[in-house]
Amino acid sequence: MRTNQLPDGADLAAMGQPVWSETNYEGIGFGLGWAVVLDPVKANVIASEGEHHWGGAASTFFWLDTKEDLFIVFLTQLLPSSTYPLRRELRVQVNQALTESGD
Repeated sequence: MRTNQLPDGADLAAMGQPVWSETNYEGIGFGLGWAVVLDPVKANVIASEGEHHWGGAASTFFWLDTKEDLFIVFLTQLLPSSTYPLRRELRVQVNQALTESGD
């Protein structure tokens, strides 16, 4: 369920053109119900390989990173979700907080 289910290990970019997404399709696969990070560098996202995530139309978002023992649920109601890059900024803020608290 949490691994890429696309044929031959393809990413979303190989399967079609992004119609509506605030994330890059390159480096992102798809499991059974959510996106899976295959290559964080190609995806241009602060994440671990194998992390899975999904978001909703009103800017809701979750991600689960088992390598970092991290689970985030972000619930808001901001339409359209492209109004402000909340998901990307949330990742930055969470990772900065974890890095700073580890000092």
